[in-house]
Amino acid sequence: MGRYTEAVSLQRQALAIDEKVLGEKHFTVARDLSNLGGALERQGKYAEAETLCQRALEIMKEVRGPEHPDTATVLVTLAVLSERQTRYAEAEALYLRSLAIVGKAFGPQHLKPAPILSNLAILYEVQGKYDEAERLFQRSLSIYEKSLGPEHPEVAKVQTSLAGLYQLEGKYAEAEPLYRGALATMVKALGPEHPHIAVNLNNMAVLYRKTGNYHEAETLCRRALAIVEKALGPDHPYRAITLENLAVLKDEQNKNVNVEALHRRALALEEKALGPDHPDLAATLNNLATSYHAEGRYAEAEKLFRRSLSILEKTLGPEHPSAVAVMDNLVTVYASQGKRREAEKMETRASALRARRPE
Repeated sequence: MGRYTEAVSLQRQALAIDEKVLGEKHFTVARDLSNLGGALERQGKYAEAETLCQRALEIMKEVRGPEHPDTATVLVTLAVLSERQTRYAEAEALYLRSLAIVGKAFGPQHLKPAPILSNLAILYEVQGKYDEAERLFQRSLSIYEKSLGPEHPEVAKVQTSLAGLYQLEGKYAEAEPLYRGALATMVKALGPEHPHIAVNLNNMAVLYRKTGNYHEAETLCRRALAIVEKALGPDHPYRAITLENLAVLKDEQNKNVNVEALHRRALALEEKALGPDHPDLAATLNNLATSYHAEGRYAEAEKLFRRSLSILEKTLGPEHPSAVAVMDNLVTVYASQGKRREAEKMETRASALRARRPE
């Protein structure tokens, strides 16, 4: 599983050493546990990550105190894990608790609350609470601009997140200048070949794809791909994201030449880097299945949709919106094959899960 596995292995070694030297109740051990939890979260191993972070939290509360900023840091990691597993109310409570601790320790206009505000904004965005999300992004952006100046990379990151929110709402005219401003800041701060530039280029490419500017979208995708390959190498998982964006772009233009190869290359990279059960892999499987369905390759599409659904149910749970979306795709592919009973059964299941989803 590539670099993620290596990162987890190094974190485990650090934890073992610190536990032996410092004892199990040291704040450094708690920090190691939280860091390991974060590394496991990036692999999609949420249950193990959460167990470690809960242990880290108990240590921090005991040795640092429940109102210490270090405790708030662990709370944020736990909030991210809750969010990944769609326990949104729990995630919100954890973010708000960490925000209260940091605000009390440093003041509401200090730099420390800014990243928590951005995380909470992303949580609200996921739930469709766009007004609250925008308010928090703007607040975070204001703090960063006052503390670091308008041309700092952290400012650019929040601008990118805010642009993504506007894009989601269909406010493309508001999103584009934010993306462009963030890109200019990143290029100035990091240089034109830095991997973060590729992230911005990919975001802009998606915007142009959604507005029908396919030529510009493909140009940006290919520029991002060149940066990733040069800076991170051919096996980095972000290359998979760029390839997948390019494949979806080709699909939307009905340019079927090499689309399957792009999807397959992305799948191979993700499986190597993230393992066979990561949610990102499920998304790519879903995209390839959708392409197969459009080509009339129904049996192959069904097989990939089933695998995608299995991964999502295992990692995120059957009620996750992504899992329900794949169920909807399975309904369609069943219907295309004349499998009425399977289609009706899956449609009933998807409808029931949607009805149970918290508002």
